[in-house]
Parts: sequence; structure tokens; C-alpha cells
Amino acid sequence: MLRTASSPDSLRSRTPMITPDLESGTKLWHLVKNHDHLDQREGDRGSKMVSEIYLTRLLATKGTLQKFVDDLFETIFSTAHRGSALPLAIKYMFDFLDEQADQHQIHDSDVRHTWKSNCLPLRFWVNVIKNPQFVFDIHKSSITDACLSVVAQTFMDSCSTSEHKLGKDSPSNKLLYAKDIPNYKSWVERYYADIAKMPAISDQDMSAYLAEQSRLHLSQFNSMSALHEIYSYITKYKDEILMALEKDEQARRQRLRSKLEQVVDTMALSS
Repeated sequence: MLRTASSPDSLRSRTPMITPDLESGTKLWHLVKNHDHLDQREGDRGSKMVSEIYLTRLLATKGTLQKFVDDLFETIFSTAHRGSALPLAIKYMFDFLDEQADQHQIHDSDVRHTWKSNCLPLRFWVNVIKNPQFVFDIHKSSITDACLSVVAQTFMDSCSTSEHKLGKDSPSNKLLYAKDIPNYKSWVERYYADIAKMPAISDQDMSAYLAEQSRLHLSQFNSMSALHEIYSYITKYKDEILMALEKDEQARRQRLRSKLEQVVDTMALSS
């Protein structure tokens, strides 16, 4: 039942009021229908607004959020405009991936681009964008989840090397940022190129950095649990790891194979 407050003002200024009829079971709805069952899938929407109103509101919301999305993407994909220095681990990791590509004679730039995208933006940042409750003490409603899914999908498309052909039948969330994605892609490519130009990080500097991070966060993590996870991985792939350590020149100099074998033997005795 819909009634409007009596007012001499225009229809635009009238306040819509919904009066639920408890006896007949009338329910209150917002712009989308509430779920009839709590265990119904979050992304499964019921009755939606008519398309004209929906698309108008969609474009208006996108325009409101545009600056915030741009600022987020630029901060993530920048070595300068980020408020803090680029972590050494990112440079070290990207250089390692380039070294592996050279070692295996992989000269396709798309492969290197995909490796870097998979190990940082698509593995870490997408998870944070899609699940802000991992970082902030907040409740994520189904509406918020749907909106963040659009931003996360745009982020993933920006890291992709393939061209997405869109048409009139493409989903609206894909069409919404279609004109912005080429610009975002250029930011990603510039980000990887800028990191490649930075001075290399030595093993000593990386070890010192990790030691400092361990000291700063000493009381925040369970080191025994982390070691147990590493050991579980080692026991599963022991032969492959020992063989790789034997083939690696630097690992041979540090006698890592024999040291790892001692650890495995010690753990086997204690268990």
C-alpha cells in the first residue's frame, strides 16, 4: 500500500510512505526485494526496478564514485603517488618472475604481465576490494557486495591482456566501465614498467627487510603455525624440492639440501 503525505508541494517533493499490513502479510521493500529465505544466495536478487530507473541510477552512482575508484586504482598501480615507498618485496618478487622468464626463455610480454598480475593484484588487491570486512570492522550488505563486485571485476579486467568485446547484450556491469578500462590498463602496464626500471634489490637487503618486518610484527603472528604450514608443504613435495635445491647453484653453495634433509629427519624422529 503506497500513500503520499498530503502537501501543497509538487509530486517530486512528496514523501512516499509504505504502510505494511501485518494481517495480509504485506512486506516492506526497498529498491530490490528482500530475500524470503535467509539461506538464499546473497547475489540472487528478486524483483528489480524497471530498467529505465535502474540504468539512470546506475550511471548516477558510477559518476559519484568515479573519483574514488580512480584514486584507488592510481594508488595501487603507482610507484610514486602512493603515500609510502614501494615495498621491497614487490620489486624483489617481480624481478624474480622476470629472471624465471629469462631462464625458461619466455619472451612473451603477456606471460610476464599475467604472472605479475596473478601474484599481486589479482591475488591480494581483488580480495581486499571484494571483502572490506577483512580489513575493517564492518558489515557488508548484499547491496554493498554487489557494488564492490563491479569494482573488483573492473580491476580484474584492467589487469587482463586480452581484449573484451562488448555488445548490446553484454551485462551492464561490464558496459559501465568499458570506456575507462583502456586507461586503467595503461596504468597497470606503466606500473610494471616503472618497477622493472627500479634498482635491483640484493639478497642481503631483502633478508634485512624481512628481518625488520618480523621484528615489527613479532607479537601479531603465530610463527609455529606458519612453520607447520611450510613443513606440511615440504613433506608433500619433498623429492621435488630437494632436487630443485640440488640443481640451483646458490642453494648448493649454502648447502640448503643437506640442511633441509636434517630438518626433515629431525621432525620425523620427534613425531
